[in-house]
Amino acid sequence: MLRGRGCALWFGSGVLFLALAAYFTHTLWLGALGRALVEDDGPAKADAIVVLGGDEWGTRIETAARLVRAGFAPLVLISGAPAIYDSNEADLAIPFIVRRGYPAKWFVALRNRATSTGEECALLIPELERRQVRSLILVTSEFHTARAARAFRAAARAANCHVDIRVVPAPDPNFHAASWWRVREGRKIALGEWAKTVAYALGM
Repeated sequence: MLRGRGCALWFGSGVLFLALAAYFTHTLWLGALGRALVEDDGPAKADAIVVLGGDEWGTRIETAARLVRAGFAPLVLISGAPAIYDSNEADLAIPFIVRRGYPAKWFVALRNRATSTGEECALLIPELERRQVRSLILVTSEFHTARAARAFRAAARAANCHVDIRVVPAPDPNFHAASWWRVREGRKIALGEWAKTVAYALGM
């Protein structure tokens, strides 16, 4: 009986120690989880910029527009799936960015019916080949960059498309890699993205 109580005491002490260690180091490991979602290759000269869909704030297309203005690429290909009120996201994005002072001729709408990032990337590859794009800057929200990069490179390999891909993140007002857990929307974004990352790794 005493031996059993001793084991229980050691086990309880171990659990308490781990809980305290997790609490006092949470900024380190939670920050690491946030940063693991992010890929940032930095911009470089490219044939085109591709903006993935799902940009409710407009920061993805605005990031791409600034890259064109800075001379990194001549045009932006905007991926868009059906959005609200029978509109396509790409068709909503271009007037949005033009109202912010950027010329419409920089932007090309690529309408599709993708329901996932992997499907979206696969649908974009033929258009890249048709346009003979051999280097591109992939722009998406910061929390989405690592998974999107893996999906796009996998789609390019599957299609035997030889394209150099650099990823540039667009900011999201609700997600900051180093402090995402401090706000409710940040927690929702990070946990949702990790769920999608695991599902993608499992082929789901």
